Amino acid sequence: MKILGVIPARLAASRFPNKPMKSILGIPMVGHCYFRSKLSKLVDEVYVATCDQEIIDYVEKIGGKAIMTSNVHERATERTAEALINIENCYPETRYDIVVMIQGDEPLIDPSMIDDSIRPLLNGDKQVSNLMVSLTTRSDVESPNNVKVVLGLNGDALYMSREPIPSKEKYSEEIQYFRQLGLIAFTRDALLNFIKLKMTKLEIIESVDMNRFLENGIPIHMVETKLEVDAVDTPDDLIRVVEKMENDLLYKIYK
Repeated sequence: MKILGVIPARLAASRFPNKPMKSILGIPMVGHCYFRSKLSKLVDEVYVATCDQEIIDYVEKIGGKAIMTSNVHERATERTAEALINIENCYPETRYDIVVMIQGDEPLIDPSMIDDSIRPLLNGDKQVSNLMVSLTTRSDVESPNNVKVVLGLNGDALYMSREPIPSKEKYSEEIQYFRQLGLIAFTRDALLNFIKLKMTKLEIIESVDMNRFLENGIPIHMVETKLEVDAVDTPDDLIRVVEKMENDLLYKIYK
């Protein structure tokens, strides 16, 4: 199988404008994501997908690959799908079997997490695979920045919400909560099918891409990671990540 990694990134993020180009120890955030994604053992090629020439210029300057996409996308998954189409149009001799979407605001991502998201798709019986991490504090459970996911007995997602789910109101024992990560692997057909489906009501209410699949009965297999995850949503997050990056072993490989 031929596997493509796509890092969707844009400068006009409402919560933290220009976030992809914010410096972390002298390297823009999107650069950290790109260098670390290239360390994946399963991904054949990595592209940054963006609507901003500044990001393209930077990625190409460091010897990376970038693809221009529309500036109208509301969902990272839609930008990732357009990137696949544009890349295959540019290189018609190349066709990818699996596409993994790698968030551009998680500069501490471990490449083994990318591989873990891909593995469930390799035997051909699953369409979408999504990483998740356990939430251990009540503040993390209640934060709307963390998308919570509840699972069926088969390990597939039942629903995703920015609210704390499942509810603890009528249950006195400890509940294990999981956060859905933006590290998602798709078969080529599943990703292209996503943009053919209309935006759904619960997708809009929750502002969660993957509810579009769930509302249409398309299963999403969830894979738990025990590795640390640290997304940058605010300037305070950036300060914390800079401190962690100083002692990060992977950073020392590509700095």
